Amino acid sequence: MRLRVLIAGGGTGGHVIPALAIARELRDAWEAEVRFVGTARGLETKLVPEAGFPLGLIRVGQLKNVSLATRAKTMTYLPMSVLRCVGLLRTYRPGAVVGVGGYASGPAMMAAILLGIPTLAFEPNAVPGLANRLIGRRVSAAAVNFSSATRYFRNAVVTGIPVRKEFFTIARRENRERLRLLVFGGSQGARVLNEVMPQIAKVLLERYGTLQIVHQVGGSHGESVRAAYGAAGVESERLKVAAYLDEMVEEIGAADVVLCRSGASTVAELAAAGRASVLVPFAAAADDHQRKNADVLVEAGAARIILERALTPTRVLGEITELLDNAELRDAMGVAARRLAHEDATARIATLCAGLVK
Repeated sequence: MRLRVLIAGGGTGGHVIPALAIARELRDAWEAEVRFVGTARGLETKLVPEAGFPLGLIRVGQLKNVSLATRAKTMTYLPMSVLRCVGLLRTYRPGAVVGVGGYASGPAMMAAILLGIPTLAFEPNAVPGLANRLIGRRVSAAAVNFSSATRYFRNAVVTGIPVRKEFFTIARRENRERLRLLVFGGSQGARVLNEVMPQIAKVLLERYGTLQIVHQVGGSHGESVRAAYGAAGVESERLKVAAYLDEMVEEIGAADVVLCRSGASTVAELAAAGRASVLVPFAAAADDHQRKNADVLVEAGAARIILERALTPTRVLGEITELLDNAELRDAMGVAARRLAHEDATARIATLCAGLVK
């Protein structure tokens, strides 16, 4: 009988993109039939059908960092969403359910546990989100990115996060004379980085005559950030401001230092690429997971951290110049980052999943 797997969850790219990598591995290496369940509000509605996988939708909302009214509405949806997932599972009859976090993950995993279907929780962050914490002790197994997350689950294995193979082929930067700083805050940009960089770019470009700054600002911020650079007197061919950067493998590979957020996928890509970084965790991230992700890299000697409440132009300038001034330090941080990488993450997660099927 052909292996069937249901992958539940989504919302952001940090959930959906690794989930799709797992799905492709199950399909290609295990000849599995894979379906998804998500919500109408997440990126899964676009990315999952584009990747060729069927998607079922349930109605469920937020419980964390929302108003009491929103939480009450979510609680009314929750029993119905679990029942909806029970119906989907009875129809599809998967051999295993993989929860990747996000709104749909909790109800689908609860339904699978009630029906006695093997479950695999995937947790990319140093501390699990609410959905995975609620079902962590009842799942069959868990695939985690950080060892600190293992204590929240039964049968947890440190597998790492699926990362594009091209990140692992990035070589050490050899050109010591031409420097490059990459700044990004995800597809939506990062307000604090968009505000601070125009204030320090002129100093950086004057101090380092060959430095190039590449700044991804997010889709709706291009004009305002360009205007801020102009108002600060930064007019240079060595500054590139882009709403989006399509090829992050090339951009990270060309960078000497990366200034960015610390979402799970981002830190996994930095580790795979072996790049020194200055991390600014998103202060409003659920359960402060971005800070905890960053702490792991900092403790390993792979990154520096600046919390939003302590972020000033002077502080950012100091951290960046210290790294740009010291190639040996950057190399050492890159080596430390690579030690945290897991090149076989996708294959190991798929193998874990397939091994759960009765």
